[in-house]
Amino acid sequence: MIYLKSALQLDCMRKSGALLYEVLCRLKEAIKPGVSTAALDVYAEQLIRKHKAIPSFLDYQGYPASLCVSVNEEVVHGIPSERVILKEGDVVSVDCGLILDGWHADSAFTVGVGLIDPAKRQLIDVTEECFFKGIRQALNGNHLGDIGHAVQAYAERFGYGVIRDLTGHGIGRNMHEDPSVPNFGTPGRGIRLRPGMTLAIEPMIAMGDYHVSQLEDGWTIVTDDRSICSHYEHTIAVNEKGLPELLTYPGYALTEEPKP
Repeated sequence: MIYLKSALQLDCMRKSGALLYEVLCRLKEAIKPGVSTAALDVYAEQLIRKHKAIPSFLDYQGYPASLCVSVNEEVVHGIPSERVILKEGDVVSVDCGLILDGWHADSAFTVGVGLIDPAKRQLIDVTEECFFKGIRQALNGNHLGDIGHAVQAYAERFGYGVIRDLTGHGIGRNMHEDPSVPNFGTPGRGIRLRPGMTLAIEPMIAMGDYHVSQLEDGWTIVTDDRSICSHYEHTIAVNEKGLPELLTYPGYALTEEPKP
């Protein structure tokens, strides 16, 4: 079932989204060579609880941490560990969710650790642009396939693989709600978008092939060819008119697609 949010409920989600944005800004500043992924997890939980919020991921279906920190060929769900020390040139994806006053927010980013080579930088930049091309299709009356097609078409222009086994999702009172939001698709196909829909849209783009597998820890997803992967996500709301609102990127002024 898809839950359409009222104006009051959207205001609650703005507050949870704004808090998550601040948490992720702090985490970006903390990512440096020599830092363990476990240290990032501890820091994230401290920031979330300081503001009387709850980490969404901790204990979700048994997940043991507040963050997912995925390094290089890890796509998502990397479990923070004292043994994983970030080093110069790594590509690290950080995914975080929180609950504030009963409302979820979910967002992710990918950055390079220290200096990274141009090919990795391009992957990160293209993944972010895939997100923005996708959400420009998140319009009242459009379809989920319009979002997925925009993401897929842009990523494949660069020869990248669009992860298919993992998708975005609806979000609200629950971290995962209907509908699933694939990062590939056919324009005009899938569920029609309506005002009040809140979605976590999250392109996961691999430098190589899109096939993935789960590691023995039961969580971490990696590319089968061990190619580098990038991940970018925000929680958005579909509006009655015009472009969607980025609930986890407060103050961001989304504009129409620039002309080529």
